[in-house]
Amino acid sequence: MAFKFENLQVWQRALDLSEQVDLLTKNSFPKEELFILTSQIKRAADSVVLNIAEGCTGQSNATFKQFLGYALRSAVEVVSCLFVGQRRRIINETDFKRLYIDYEALCKMISALRNTL
Repeated sequence: MAFKFENLQVWQRALDLSEQVDLLTKNSFPKEELFILTSQIKRAADSVVLNIAEGCTGQSNATFKQFLGYALRSAVEVVSCLFVGQRRRIINETDFKRLYIDYEALCKMISALRNTL
């Protein structure tokens, strides 16, 4: 692997979840949400992955910690979008629970990594 972030389990997990969010929006979200909730949840999910990678690459521990904070906030934004989608009856209970649990675990991973720096 050419880049340091590729070896991080937290980055790999965030990448997997970003893909799951993308699939959810493609399969469940109506066209009228394309530039609203669809865009927001996809950008937030991608932001988690991107901030972990950016912070990890050639940065000080303090900078990496700052970027992990951005990643954590983006993960919480995804969770908030899940709630909005559930309330709008776009996201079913099964998908909501699965992604909620997965993002909760991801937030714990990000926090644990931050605490080691």
